[in-house]
Amino acid sequence: MSETATASRPAAPQAAAATAPAFTLWFTGLSGAGKSTIANLLAQRLVASGRKVEVLDGDVVRTHLSKGLGFSREDRDTNIRRIGFVCQMLNRHGVVAIAAAISPYRSVRDEVRAQTPNFVEVHARCALDTLVQRDVKGLYAKALRGEIQQFTGVSDPYEEPLRPEASFDSGAETPEASADRIWAALVQLGLV
Repeated sequence: MSETATASRPAAPQAAAATAPAFTLWFTGLSGAGKSTIANLLAQRLVASGRKVEVLDGDVVRTHLSKGLGFSREDRDTNIRRIGFVCQMLNRHGVVAIAAAISPYRSVRDEVRAQTPNFVEVHARCALDTLVQRDVKGLYAKALRGEIQQFTGVSDPYEEPLRPEASFDSGAETPEASADRIWAALVQLGLV
């Protein structure tokens, strides 16, 4: 094989991917704050770098893994524990797990963190006014009128992370800039 062909082979990302540890990237934030959007952008980047990745979107998990759970604190905590358990299993098999779920309560997020090696918490922030404007389903408007009970950030609490490894404000920057910010944190942590 010629030197030119050898130099153009994409072996380096695969080799780096083989030695990099699996981790869980945990997005938390209010509905509509950009968790799934940024999670999917980062998943694409990770796959392009040779990593095995699985995205656990909160809405999809509720439809399949947590079907039948309501929105009481106990049910929300059960949902988050289930997502955390799946992330841990994926990590054990070398898969990067990306969870994008509101996960409103700090205590259960901290519980999942304690059980998950290489847990990276990402806080998706966005002003409530912006979230209301973005909401095509009108759920925030209904919650603000009292038509929906236990709506996180309106009639039910959202406890912001105290020391997330990364954060972004989707009302103030582009999705690409948010993804870049989180990628930089992953580099600094030695995970990519």
